[in-house]
Amino acid sequence: MKKFAPLASEFYRYLTLERGLSRNTCLAYAGDLGAFLAYCEVLKSDPLKADAHSVEEYLWTLKADKKLKSSSIFRKTEALRSFYRFLMLEGRLAADPTRNFKAPRMAQRVPKFLSVRDMDKLLTYPARDNFARMRTVAAIELLYAAGLRVSELLGLRLEAVNVQQGWMRVLGKGAKERIVPVHQAALDTLKKYMELRQAKFGGKPAADEIFVNRSGKKISRVQLWKDILKLGKEADVQIAVHPHLFRHTFASHLVQAGADLRSVQEMLGHASLNNTQIYAHVEKSGVKAAHDKFHPDK
Repeated sequence: MKKFAPLASEFYRYLTLERGLSRNTCLAYAGDLGAFLAYCEVLKSDPLKADAHSVEEYLWTLKADKKLKSSSIFRKTEALRSFYRFLMLEGRLAADPTRNFKAPRMAQRVPKFLSVRDMDKLLTYPARDNFARMRTVAAIELLYAAGLRVSELLGLRLEAVNVQQGWMRVLGKGAKERIVPVHQAALDTLKKYMELRQAKFGGKPAADEIFVNRSGKKISRVQLWKDILKLGKEADVQIAVHPHLFRHTFASHLVQAGADLRSVQEMLGHASLNNTQIYAHVEKSGVKAAHDKFHPDK
């Protein structure tokens, strides 16, 4: 891919600076483009002169030879669409070879989520006077109360939480900010954790983030994952508990109670309603909007 390396670098800058996509998405798209450019180099073909047929041939090899799933093909198709849109914006192409592409049809996946009973087991588990245990419970409360991604939770700072009015400012994918309501039970748990945090680190240096490890540094994603998994086992929750499971549980419980998908979309920070549609399987009747009215842990 050496021949096309400058082109790949320009595309990555476009994704990060102009489109403002998350780092993970930018890296995934850059990797997908790199594979396509390497394919072009092997065939001695110019990606700037590719037509719809040649791009389709490449995608077909991924499906037929590499046996990639529809979800992987979909992402790689989106990466190539973004690449050729970038080239069009730069004025390097007269026509976009992917303009008529249709995304592969993917089976609708029903997300797993915890029952209200299992959530209650986790949120009422004893020995919460311990700093590490209280940190885990407070993290679970916020993940569930606000439908946060784990990266959003780990990046939270105290000034982002308005305890009096019951909301938090969340920095999501692509540095997009959103305001999410938080019910009183979660705020009370957060206060108890912060009291233990203050007692442990008062007067000592600690990170600005809310959730810190025993050294006062921002807790790692791996450590939080392990803590949550351990608590789930101790609380006798039958499925393996992980941080993203609470995001699914948050959305599923709201929709089950009658919340409309548009409101859930906004709280989750989804760019498109299509992403929120996976929770339609739990939708009942009625169109309601108030978060506090629907959340079972209020």
